[in-house]
Amino acid sequence: MRRDDSGRNQSSWAADVTIADRSPLAEDLETDVCVVGAGIAGLTTAYLLAREGRRVVVLDDGPIAGGETRRTTAHLSNAIDDRYTEIERIHGVKGSRLAAESHTAAIDRIAQIVRDEAIDCDFARLDGYLMLGPDDPGELLAQEEAAAHRAGLTRVERLPDIPSAPFDSGPCLRFPDQGQFHPLKYLDGLAKALEARGGRIFNGTRAKSVEGGDTARVETEGGAKVAARAVVVATNSPINDKYAMHTKQAPYLSYVVAGLVPRGTIPKALLWDTPDPYHYVRIQDLTDDPDYPDQDLLIVGGEDHKTGQADDHEERYKRLEAWARERFPMMGAIDYRWMGQVQETLDGLAFIGKNPTDDANVYIATGDSGMGMTHGTIAGILLTDLIVGRENPWAVLYDPSRKPLKTMSDFVSENANVVRQYADWLTRGDVSDASQIAPGCGAVIRKGLSKVAAYRDEKGTLHTMTAVCPHLGCIVAWNDDDATWDCPCHGSRFDRLGKVVVGPANADLGPVD
Repeated sequence: MRRDDSGRNQSSWAADVTIADRSPLAEDLETDVCVVGAGIAGLTTAYLLAREGRRVVVLDDGPIAGGETRRTTAHLSNAIDDRYTEIERIHGVKGSRLAAESHTAAIDRIAQIVRDEAIDCDFARLDGYLMLGPDDPGELLAQEEAAAHRAGLTRVERLPDIPSAPFDSGPCLRFPDQGQFHPLKYLDGLAKALEARGGRIFNGTRAKSVEGGDTARVETEGGAKVAARAVVVATNSPINDKYAMHTKQAPYLSYVVAGLVPRGTIPKALLWDTPDPYHYVRIQDLTDDPDYPDQDLLIVGGEDHKTGQADDHEERYKRLEAWARERFPMMGAIDYRWMGQVQETLDGLAFIGKNPTDDANVYIATGDSGMGMTHGTIAGILLTDLIVGRENPWAVLYDPSRKPLKTMSDFVSENANVVRQYADWLTRGDVSDASQIAPGCGAVIRKGLSKVAAYRDEKGTLHTMTAVCPHLGCIVAWNDDDATWDCPCHGSRFDRLGKVVVGPANADLGPVD
């Protein structure tokens, strides 16, 4: 593992591995399937389609795994974030069983791909443990164990504590046969395996528009077009859907800290607790790294909040570190800290399938719900089946057009939250004048009837752009920890100079009128 001082918010994975950039698309192409997005969902879909003999082109406006995949903590789990009691309440026992089956199959498929393609990505099988939060009732574990058993996970068991844990965990549930890996090493190997099967990947290529029809077409910002029989939009939050999908999911930022620990002092396992938001823990094995002969990396996450709706980032990192040190006092200094965005669906499961507002040959994968690595792999399996015309028992469960009536109160609450964000049009700016903005900082300034996003670089030069998100017109907020402009409505994020880095916005922050 390399130390990297380029930014405190660089994930440990990105500091460790650099995936080679592919060239931008420079000419029109015709293919069987065009995949937009080179994260785990997009590349898994492309790889599995290539194995079926389909010609595949992958487009991404950044590098491979340049979005949320590089900000994950890479838990491979069938212990669903929202828990099986909730999945069963919303989807019934049959739906709960299909959810367990699909996430289990995703872990198995990753293991198979690692074997088939000889990908050196630190993949390992290990147990996962769900432990109670300090204020949660003891019967919660009994209820979750029973629901997991009804979902077919009959080997889930209650234990008095987590074996060999360096803290008093209290009672817990053990989920056997979970997994973990290094996400960038895996995606690097997956990209090479795809290309070995004839797939083509183009970086630095933003999809400007997606149209279905007898022949689907993807037009890029550079002017080149891709004609295909089918298109898959796997951009974490779909760039081709203006409204519908964004009413059924909400963006949240989650925080991560990581520090070295003496090897062997913490069991290699996945850990989660039950509060909302919850904490999640894993160990990254550094045995093969000569720079760390007797240490591993402890990775701890939590402290989630709605994107663009909190500015106490430093306090959240401090609380997360304090929680970690209380349980793992052997942890050294914090070497890495970062935040990643998750799309939380109203019913706890991803949206994978035909996009409801498009022609039948345009597909989407979104709504990772904190299970991005397995949901992304499920997307690859399910979308491949749909595109090649093979029946899949998970299709109805993950159908993007589904309307879970049992979550109607959450639907109303989340969308009311979005509406309230438009009140930012009427408020004052963060500062009254740009002279108040220090080097390396940003702020929103009122300018007449509009608002301006202003960033002063380290040399003192002021950069200004509109503060209006190009997706649906919310006012962005400055994230002083990640140095990004974050939209509080649907989670679009832009770098300090206004370049879009996370959708659903598909354009940069524009110039000031």
